[in-house]
Amino acid sequence: MRFAILALALLPVTAGAQDWKPLTEELLKREKPGYGGLCGVAVDRATGQVYVNVSDRGVFRSSDGGATWERFGTALKGRTETPGCLMFDPTGNTRRLLMATVYGGPIAVTTTDAGEWRIFDKASVHVDWCAADWTDPEMKFLLAFKHESGGQLLRSRDGGLSFDELGKDHGPAWVFDANTAVVALAKTRDRPKGGIVRTTDGGKSFQPVADFTMQWPPRWHAGALYWLTDGQLVKTTDMGATWTKVCELKDGRLGPVSGKNEKHLFVLTGKGIVESADGGATWSAPHSIPKELKGVSPLTWLDYEPKSDALYVMKMTSELYVWNRMGRK
Repeated sequence: MRFAILALALLPVTAGAQDWKPLTEELLKREKPGYGGLCGVAVDRATGQVYVNVSDRGVFRSSDGGATWERFGTALKGRTETPGCLMFDPTGNTRRLLMATVYGGPIAVTTTDAGEWRIFDKASVHVDWCAADWTDPEMKFLLAFKHESGGQLLRSRDGGLSFDELGKDHGPAWVFDANTAVVALAKTRDRPKGGIVRTTDGGKSFQPVADFTMQWPPRWHAGALYWLTDGQLVKTTDMGATWTKVCELKDGRLGPVSGKNEKHLFVLTGKGIVESADGGATWSAPHSIPKELKGVSPLTWLDYEPKSDALYVMKMTSELYVWNRMGRK
């Protein structure tokens, strides 16, 4: 009996409708956003601050878990849409924040201390995401994905001063350093499984390294790059040269999102948020997302704030919702 009680206590708490609280009603009422409303969220894990993009009104920041919001930096027109448009340096080594507005201006980067945006070349207007070399203070090597352009991949070698086109039928990508990156290939008639290609010369040439099908941007966690593919989670620890299977994971949509430590992970699936405390070996039953989101779509965002054990979720046009789990058993 004692072991049964212990096992029960270790099971994760499942979110119910009453656990998710909306945070941005007053902000959106005050700012009167353009089409898309609230359209992105990112958590600064170093400080616990939460950042959101409000369509055509810019970025806002909360230092108290969403109770109050203040404008961050210069207001930039446009809106983000899908996860990958708004992200902090995933290595945690800098305070940089990168934003790509799908509709609006070019890609822009700032630091949380300065709050003033450095705007990239106008060729980077209308992109779904941007992958950057976070190891380089000047971020010279960039890859971006042109929105609604048949998978057109853009490349910059001069920190966003100019971009060139690398061709269509691409998918999400990741930049490891000044010369090394991996890019997903879209499914085509001649390539029914898609695949992953790798460059070690800054995008001059690419070589195939895996035949996984990737639809969602990869995530950096604890020194490894993780990627959700068809029915499984894979990772690489050698800058994309080789890939290993972490686990079977059905219908993964976004993640893994880093948790409290190297073993703690979250993944958004079609049925809700699943959680692992052992590096992906096992996963919880799905935590429900707010019913107001009406299910999971490519526009659904998920992030986590470790200091207060809080999950944040939203979908473009929705409120931002938080599930504060601190002290829950």
